Amino acid sequence: MNKNELNFRTIWISDVHLGTPGCQANYLLDFLKTHESETLYLVGDILDGWHLKKGWYWPQTHNDVVQKILRKGRKGTRVVFIPGNHDESVRQFIGLSFGEIEVHEDAIHTLANGKRLWVTHGDLFDGVMQHARWLAYVGDSAYTVILKLNRWFNAIRVRMGLPYWSLSQYLKHQVKNAVNFISAFEHVMTEEARRRDCDGVVCGHIHKAEIREINGMLYANDGDWVESLTALVEDFDGNLKIIHWNRRVEAPLNLQSLHQEMSQQPALINELNSSRSSVCESSS
Repeated sequence: MNKNELNFRTIWISDVHLGTPGCQANYLLDFLKTHESETLYLVGDILDGWHLKKGWYWPQTHNDVVQKILRKGRKGTRVVFIPGNHDESVRQFIGLSFGEIEVHEDAIHTLANGKRLWVTHGDLFDGVMQHARWLAYVGDSAYTVILKLNRWFNAIRVRMGLPYWSLSQYLKHQVKNAVNFISAFEHVMTEEARRRDCDGVVCGHIHKAEIREINGMLYANDGDWVESLTALVEDFDGNLKIIHWNRRVEAPLNLQSLHQEMSQQPALINELNSSRSSVCESSS
């Protein structure tokens, strides 16, 4: 690939959750079509094996995303796939390559300015995932319901000509426990990066894009393509920034599908209440 065609030295994306209705594949496809880099890191939860085990969901746009990533590899982009908890089955292939896609447990990325960043999904340092896996699955069910509400909400906004806005992100940021969890996660990740003799960490997992310094260490989270629609990028001087994407490849207007989404709203509320009750009963 001609360097003049590159937008960035490196791009990181994670938490795409292909195979779920909540995946914003149209937005991601537009981003991938308009941004090129020397290296593309897929930092976990690109596929959602948890959801696909419950029922098959794979529309054409999800296939288009996979094909676009494969095409980038064939054209010279180095593509590195670091599995997460939702695509953990891919971990059995660590050290192998699928076409032009390398599968690694984690990676050390050296920025153009010489700083070393540890790249990992982050689930292996999530206490809930490691010590209360059942709670992670229960929480995932409730989260799926919230994402359904988010889809309904944004389907209406799109028809009204309004930009994407994440209802699920807003709700999550109002919950004190979620805020405390995110803060603890960030500190654990940076301390582990320090232990590995790195200058910082790039991760995903918690669906909250962020770049900040914590006790002298760089913490960078590339966000997700379910709620916040974000990517982390490095320019050719080694500077990092987060891109918030709100353009998408337009799908044909499907009034029947929209009507179905709207008619499901009361059922979704009941499903969410049921999930909350399950969590309370399990923790008592």
